[in-house]
Amino acid sequence: MNGIATVGDLVAALVTHDPDTPICVATREHPAAHILAGVACTPDDAEHAAPTDPPIVWLGIGDRLGDLPAHAVDALGWT
Repeated sequence: MNGIATVGDLVAALVTHDPDTPICVATREHPAAHILAGVACTPDDAEHAAPTDPPIVWLGIGDRLGDLPAHAVDALGWT
């Protein structure tokens, strides 16, 4: 797996940015911007998960905001 694989990786990637900076989630296949709809951790936040399951943090993609701007595609290295 490449990129950001753990909560620590994500925190390290975000720590240099102003906390008031808006967040969007980009999708690569059909380049689009989405809102980040939520964060959950299983099994802690799930009613039907086995308590012995290893924890995983989930980032939920929400509504589509529109096409991903070319400068965002470039900044993500997807060109």
